[in-house]
Amino acid sequence: MTKLLSNYVNRDLSWIEFNRRVLQEAQDPSNPLLERAKFLAIVTSNLDEFMSVRVAGIQMQMRAGLSKMDFTGYTPSGLWKRLIKRATQMVNDQYRTYREVFRGLSREGIFIRSLEELNISQTKAVSDYFHEIVFPVLTPMAVDQSRPFPLVHTKELYLAVLLRQEGDASEEEPLFAIVQVPSILPRFVPVPGRINSKKTEFVLLEDLIEQFIDTLFNGYIPFSVNPFRLTRDADITLNEEDAEDLLEEIEKELRRRRWGIPVRLEVAKGMHPYALEMLTEELEIEDNLFEIDGPLDLSFLMKFASAVPGNDNLRYEKLEPVYPREFDDTDDMFEVIRQRDVLMYHPYESFEAVNDFVMQAAYDPNVLAIKMTLYRVSGQSALVQALAKAGEAGKQVTVVVELKARFDEERNIAWARQLEKAGCHVVYGLVGLKTHAKILLVVRREHGTLRRYVHVGTGNYNDSTATLYTDIGLFTSHPIIGGDASALFNEVTGYSSPYEWKAFGVAPSDLKEKLYRLIDRERLNAIAGKPARIIAKMNSLSNQEMIDKLYEASQAGVKIVLIVRGVCCLRPGVPGRSENIQVISIVDRFLEHARIMYFYNGGEEEVYLSSADWMTRNLTRRIELMCPVFDSTLRQILIKMLHLNINDNVKARELQSNGTYEHIVNADKQPFRSQFEAKIISSWKGRA
Repeated sequence: MTKLLSNYVNRDLSWIEFNRRVLQEAQDPSNPLLERAKFLAIVTSNLDEFMSVRVAGIQMQMRAGLSKMDFTGYTPSGLWKRLIKRATQMVNDQYRTYREVFRGLSREGIFIRSLEELNISQTKAVSDYFHEIVFPVLTPMAVDQSRPFPLVHTKELYLAVLLRQEGDASEEEPLFAIVQVPSILPRFVPVPGRINSKKTEFVLLEDLIEQFIDTLFNGYIPFSVNPFRLTRDADITLNEEDAEDLLEEIEKELRRRRWGIPVRLEVAKGMHPYALEMLTEELEIEDNLFEIDGPLDLSFLMKFASAVPGNDNLRYEKLEPVYPREFDDTDDMFEVIRQRDVLMYHPYESFEAVNDFVMQAAYDPNVLAIKMTLYRVSGQSALVQALAKAGEAGKQVTVVVELKARFDEERNIAWARQLEKAGCHVVYGLVGLKTHAKILLVVRREHGTLRRYVHVGTGNYNDSTATLYTDIGLFTSHPIIGGDASALFNEVTGYSSPYEWKAFGVAPSDLKEKLYRLIDRERLNAIAGKPARIIAKMNSLSNQEMIDKLYEASQAGVKIVLIVRGVCCLRPGVPGRSENIQVISIVDRFLEHARIMYFYNGGEEEVYLSSADWMTRNLTRRIELMCPVFDSTLRQILIKMLHLNINDNVKARELQSNGTYEHIVNADKQPFRSQFEAKIISSWKGRA
């Protein structure tokens, strides 16, 4: 008897499918070899976060004895078993791909060697490196009656060492110690080239330490050395209402994260049984054990691929973001934005324009105030420096810094303190809500009146990710948008009665309801026999009520295309429910990050940019923003951008009703890769 499918795909199983699509990019022989290595690194980083947050949460439910099914039909224990099974298969496939990629790299003269493969001069060179650079920072940590098991930090690489005393031939239990592989040093060590050879060779740091491990234990014989890695629960639990100082409370929780409950243990395949028993007992973890046939933690491949000298043929062709033409021939960005709205498409267009806008505002004597949100910023943020300059110049600078941006908490704390020292007003948002909206407001005095200039975006104000993610930014001086922007900051930073938004949709107050109205309008048009169409591009779709709204629209005859890169809990193509819905996902060189919503509206087309995915957390537990694009020319450009994705038949996969994804293949059409064709936007914007 065939089991009936749930109306919904489980969120976590959908995530596993997403990470498998990333792995497929590492497996794709049409991608350059060093780029395939980077995709292997991304698979690891993705899985690390998934384990430390999502799987940790499921395990917590299991420990609490919860057995209630979620809306997709899974109990915590049933879901956990399925996730671990699929994750294990994924990791096995990942390491098969790792070996395949490095066979290809070896044919190109790039090797990660074992120490036994080095010649005499190379062995001396790495030996010198070990004794001069590595040995001084190593700390052996013995475990015995007087020395308890040390703290094992999350996602750090360690060596488990078994030893016997010299001259001791007894059968007693071996001695046990651990050594942390120092993350402050590069994971891969360059090896001097061989005579008359053009090969590029490296050894792994853990292999180098293992080779000379006896130097750490004088008088003892190490007879087994095995790498291992622990992942801990990384979620942060805050009682914000009782926290007198949110920044201080976040710092405390970050320190507590070091002692998070163990979630996953990775060990090298063939680990000595005694060492494995010690680790599982001391770390109190038995169920989520991964035996790895290869180097643990392949995230190092991201830096490795960039560090390999030359070999540009093994990488994507370099993309040089162009500076937005609208700002090319002017020193006054305000003048340009006064005349027309400006749309930017990253990474094809440079994020430097945003930095320049804030810098111009910082030095402009007519600018009275700058207000913006910061969720994730880069390590050396020019934006933060510009805001600090504005604060030092005496302008009213207000920055809403989200301290709870997962895994960026420490960096954001540092930026918050720097901005406060510069005289900026730093606000940490509202209790219980993350501030995820991407908005920048500049208030400027012009001819005796005040004019507002606004930038809204789909991505973070981060010049680093702006070269890696596809995102949209909009500059405008439209008075309605400016009024909503001022009201939004007033709600976040002060006391304000509920505001009647003129243009924005804002979560958690009314964004979901506004989206419902837009979807219902298309549904009613379809019922009336009018053309009705929705195109929505986002990272994730998992809110049950939003999915049900889309099902209702589909049943009424609305044609819906969803471009969802990651998690999608909607099940498309089901007769009588979702046969009018197509879901595609694009995983390619750049991370698809833009959120764009299109509604046909009886021919009066509407397009919106948003910071929000259609997930419960975005719609109910975050401050999010959806902004209309009023300029008709820019609306058409955004619609064409959406159709670039829809027409992709190289990197697009289509979600099937059974929850799996299949490549979109159009045998009768020329290959069309949307990210490689996106440069065509220059012609749409009136450029040569």
